[in-house]
Amino acid sequence: MSKARIATVWLDGCSGCHMSLLDMDEKIITLASLIEMVYSPTVDMKQYPQNVDVCLIEGAASSDEDIHKLKIIRLNTKCLVALGDCAITGNVPSMRNMYKVEEILNRAYVENAVLQQQIPRIGVPVLQTRCRPIHEIVKVDVFVPGCPPPSETIYNCVADLLAGKTPDIGATTRFGK
Repeated sequence: MSKARIATVWLDGCSGCHMSLLDMDEKIITLASLIEMVYSPTVDMKQYPQNVDVCLIEGAASSDEDIHKLKIIRLNTKCLVALGDCAITGNVPSMRNMYKVEEILNRAYVENAVLQQQIPRIGVPVLQTRCRPIHEIVKVDVFVPGCPPPSETIYNCVADLLAGKTPDIGATTRFGK
């Protein structure tokens, strides 16, 4: 039996969802026997691979790079999971939506800087005017709320997907839990 090809992606967020994923303790060993981790912030892969079975995406889409990445992920993934409140609603990263991009960059790199007060323009992703939840960019198959979702919820979601079942997310989490 071949292993399921799994990916995780971290967009604009705090990485709390990835910390919760890693916090499933010995259950991660059970999953490890069923999956091949093909892309993740914890795996040194430069390009998103083809034929991914399940991708867990944490964080909101804030930059041109995020949007480009989401489109590539959707083209190459069978089941896309919005993991956590930032991916589902924009949550904390979207608090910047009330400000203009130049105001945000000026505040971060000029007003609050002691040295080299300048806005970087080379080698950094271009920010979108709005931070958005990922379902506004691409089709999402499963939504897993929580800030972050409990590790048990993530485990159950992935285990259900690997077993060909629709995950029952409401049984173990809710927004902000």
